[in-house]
Amino acid sequence: MIGSKVEKALNDQIQKEFYSSYVYLSMAAQFESMNLKGFAHWMQVQAGEETKHGMKIYRHVIERGGRVVLQPIDAPPPNWKSAKEMFTKAYEHEQKVTESINSMVELARKEKDNATEVFLQWFVNEQVEEEASTNEITQKLHVVGDNGPALMMLDAELHKRSSST
Repeated sequence: MIGSKVEKALNDQIQKEFYSSYVYLSMAAQFESMNLKGFAHWMQVQAGEETKHGMKIYRHVIERGGRVVLQPIDAPPPNWKSAKEMFTKAYEHEQKVTESINSMVELARKEKDNATEVFLQWFVNEQVEEEASTNEITQKLHVVGDNGPALMMLDAELHKRSSST
């Protein structure tokens, strides 16, 4: 049976994962309006992964005999200035998610919930990948700047992304 503190933290994380999906869908929508289909595709895949992460936690809570309590999801920002700003914000967002995952690991350890601590290791590893991928694109966008042809090349590269989870 899962303890109440861990259950609450996991429910909070489910909300954060679904909010992440909303953020990335909002970014995808703006990229669509900018006719940057590769960037939009990358963000849509990312949104799908965040939803899967939320559902993975959902299943863990259920399997441990806990109760999933869904929380409201705030609307994400609707507009950003540029592709570079969107990926900078995505990278910063992933850093916050990493902090949240790390806090849950610490809580699981403190509560002696070994099953949840082991379960969360997948997310610890996933966050390394999430931060690295958003940071890599952010760095490329810093180099590209306002160079239209280079931005279009990056757009074509991002269109090749497939789901990893």
